[in-house]
Amino acid sequence: MSLGKKDIIQNISSKAQISTISSGLILEKLLSIIKTKSEIIKLANFGVFYLRDTPSRIGRNPKTKEEFVIPKRKKLFFKVSNTVKSALN
Repeated sequence: MSLGKKDIIQNISSKAQISTISSGLILEKLLSIIKTKSEIIKLANFGVFYLRDTPSRIGRNPKTKEEFVIPKRKKLFFKVSNTVKSALN
């Protein structure tokens, strides 16, 4: 099961009893804070968000077999806490 932004917004609005517009703004603000920080962000009893640098690499277009360089970039990773893991399992 995967959750999209719309699903998360609906869950926030139903649990907090606020409008979907307000819950959408809350989610977008949280995501923008996570994206702008270049350090580890820990949410107690939820998990840890952190950035990692991925090296540049060679990619290939499967249709034309043309090779190109994919530049290095930062990726956002999430490690779930043991509390959430035990609640889900």
